[in-house]
Amino acid sequence: MSEYLKLEGLTKVFPDKNTGSIKAVDDFSLAVERGEFVTLLGPSGCGKTTILRMLAGFETPTGGKISLRGKDITGMPPSERSMTMVFQSYALFPHLNIYDNIAYGLKIQKKSQDIIRNEVAMACQTVNLVGLEKRFPGQLSGGQQQRVALARALVVKPEIILFDEPLSNLDLKLRARTRMEIKRVQNMLGITVIYVTHDQSEALSMSDRLVVMNRGKAIQCGTPEEVYCRPDNIFTADFLGNANFIGASVEEVDEHRVTVRVQNKHIVIRDLAGDFTEGEDVHLAIRPESVEISSEPSDFTGTVDVSSFLGAETEYRIEFDGSFIKVNQSNRNEPARLYRTGEKVYLKFAKDQFRIYKT
Repeated sequence: MSEYLKLEGLTKVFPDKNTGSIKAVDDFSLAVERGEFVTLLGPSGCGKTTILRMLAGFETPTGGKISLRGKDITGMPPSERSMTMVFQSYALFPHLNIYDNIAYGLKIQKKSQDIIRNEVAMACQTVNLVGLEKRFPGQLSGGQQQRVALARALVVKPEIILFDEPLSNLDLKLRARTRMEIKRVQNMLGITVIYVTHDQSEALSMSDRLVVMNRGKAIQCGTPEEVYCRPDNIFTADFLGNANFIGASVEEVDEHRVTVRVQNKHIVIRDLAGDFTEGEDVHLAIRPESVEISSEPSDFTGTVDVSSFLGAETEYRIEFDGSFIKVNQSNRNEPARLYRTGEKVYLKFAKDQFRIYKT
């Protein structure tokens, strides 16, 4: 991997009147390639926005180093970093029309009127804002305002764009359309993007790589497929996709597989995430979409506790082996077979989708 943008051992400590200090970011390292779309994903308070602000130059790291193209930019002011930031609140100037909002950065750079006019026109065309230049932010929809914020970031031709949860204020459909628009523009221009979100759908659909974070640390880094299908730890499995966790006991261990017992049945796990010993209690993790409900007898049984019809699929909570698991059942068959509260059902697990973790 080329060392285009490199974060090495970043740490950020904030003072706290109760505890003395809070470590918001803890020894965070990441290398990003030119043109890559990298998403920092994690719950609120995990440190992802603090990392973005340190990248932008709005926060000074307590420790560590940031370099761009081999040059140390850790102490460099924001205006010299060739990065722009798109905020959650859009941060548009309400008293300026769309043209002047987009042109603001170019005017600060003292570009000529001809250059400003041409660059704003190109930016408007790129993000589909042509014809709206004379309107004011209050006259636009949330999605249009977000495109103005994107155009304002693009027009100064940054090397890197930083996004801080830019779609959280939009409704579901508009969020889906806008994230496709952001990805289209990024692909077209080849700009490097560091994107912060707690939304799984955004992270999975847009990113070249995901960095899952918790308590200021990077928990796992990889492609969306790697992180979703092969989570390294319980936190990642639970946060990304809301996996089910089933208690089990290890019956047998060899070099390439572990055999566990669940409901007095044996399950063989071949995709291991650690070393296990016979008799050890473990957690099995499996995604809700990797469990099938059936009325035909199979090895495992459960009882429907709650069912929620959502159109394309039905979400179930199933009482299973002393706890509850979630099942997402597709409604592609017509009419869809719906199971009711209290109904006994049989469960078929996609056994190759199980992951095993220590308790």
